[in-house]
Amino acid sequence: MSSILQSATTAPGRFGPYGGRYVPETLMVPLFELERAYEEAKSDPKFQAQLQDLLKNFAGRPTPLQFASRLTEKLGGLRIYLKREDLLHTGAHKINNAIGQGLLAKKMGKPRIVAETGAGQHGVASATVAAHLGLDCVVYMGTEDMARQALNVSRMRMLGAQVVGVDSGSRTLKDAINEAMRDWVTNVRSTHYLLGSVLGAHPYPTMVRDFQSVIGREAREQILAAEKRLPTHLFACVGGGSNAIGLFHQFLRDAEVKMIGIEAGGRGGQLGEHAARLAAHQGFTGARPGVLQGTYTYVLQNEDGQIAATHSISAGLDYPAIGPEHAWLADQHRAEYSAVSDQAALDAARLLSRTEGIIPALESAHAIAGLIERIPKMSKADLVILNLSGRGDKDMDTYSRLL
Repeated sequence: MSSILQSATTAPGRFGPYGGRYVPETLMVPLFELERAYEEAKSDPKFQAQLQDLLKNFAGRPTPLQFASRLTEKLGGLRIYLKREDLLHTGAHKINNAIGQGLLAKKMGKPRIVAETGAGQHGVASATVAAHLGLDCVVYMGTEDMARQALNVSRMRMLGAQVVGVDSGSRTLKDAINEAMRDWVTNVRSTHYLLGSVLGAHPYPTMVRDFQSVIGREAREQILAAEKRLPTHLFACVGGGSNAIGLFHQFLRDAEVKMIGIEAGGRGGQLGEHAARLAAHQGFTGARPGVLQGTYTYVLQNEDGQIAATHSISAGLDYPAIGPEHAWLADQHRAEYSAVSDQAALDAARLLSRTEGIIPALESAHAIAGLIERIPKMSKADLVILNLSGRGDKDMDTYSRLL
């Protein structure tokens, strides 16, 4: 693993061949500016003190690592711990990154932020941080996602953000990112683009990972305190991939720790029916390396290279590309990626709700379903950390309709 890790650190912005900066010339200057500001912030005691204070006293860190005793019993006795990111302010891991980038926007003297959102949680986190720090906030959201995440639209507006519906393309996350980038190009002097996942041009994939890696740092300390050993398996859902890489990153050098990312298998394996970029071994078609929205990674595309339509019951996993670090981890066989169906995620959500009294976000339910499907290959000696990335309030309409 050491040579793999070294190859990632010797080329900033690259994870093996993946990553990079594929953007219009007008965005190169603000990307360089952001990279400089972030590098300075990493060694700025004042910035770091502000960040830690807000993570603790505003977001509610550290989050618990809960032993899921009844789920453990139900699934056959291997020990399962839940990293409770759903208990954070705003209800998901997204607040970790939003706080970090909000402070960077202030540091750069940018009074306005734009953000994209799919499931709405990043939009809510961005609006929350903007209100707390006194920044103007505009959130772009596909109209399809606005319809299925109406509660989060109301929350963003309550917080003072302008929510702009995007009615082009598939009217989901990809299209919201396009509009947010257009806004940023037009208003680069006054505006910071608060990107919500480990996507886009450098430095975003690295920076967002770093802001989310608090998840894995805490989980590592907590599991060693509770069990006196490292986990055998990590599970997390993967849309863009920020909650997963946030958990995985602190365990990359521990070859004995298996890392499993769970994608959206949707309704089937054909292109347009799913959002599984790295699960080709399960028969999910359409993904190959390409460039989307600033980065080189695995992208769902048709034979002509056109970006494919995607489907997932979960708005937060409904995206045709995956973060470039995940693409590289998959190529190196350091992490495994598989996909579960819409129905499996619904069943897993009901199971967790009724065994542990926790209603998960649909995104997190995919991770639970992935664990359930892998159980036959595991033993009672295994020790699992599953990242419960968000709570299910936003998905109650879907749950009540389909369950």
